[in-house]
Amino acid sequence: MRSRLSLELSANGMIAPGTWTEQTSPTGYYKGATYHGTLQMLVDPMGRAMHGKWLGFGKNFKVNSGEWELSWVDRPLSARDLRQYHHKL
Repeated sequence: MRSRLSLELSANGMIAPGTWTEQTSPTGYYKGATYHGTLQMLVDPMGRAMHGKWLGFGKNFKVNSGEWELSWVDRPLSARDLRQYHHKL
């Protein structure tokens, strides 16, 4: 089983605040732990992307944060696209 991430966003004009929950892989480094937090996203004027930051608690009970970018994809992903995505992780 792989990790699962769910987002709940509430778009209000150009702002999309929300929450996230991640259920990590039981066989991975985090051993099936569940993490959750909040995020604030700004919607691109064309409505095809969101950029923002997330905030949440980590494995050692520290507050972590980072940047997130969501982009609209309107075509099937190629094997090359998937490799590029996974190398960013």
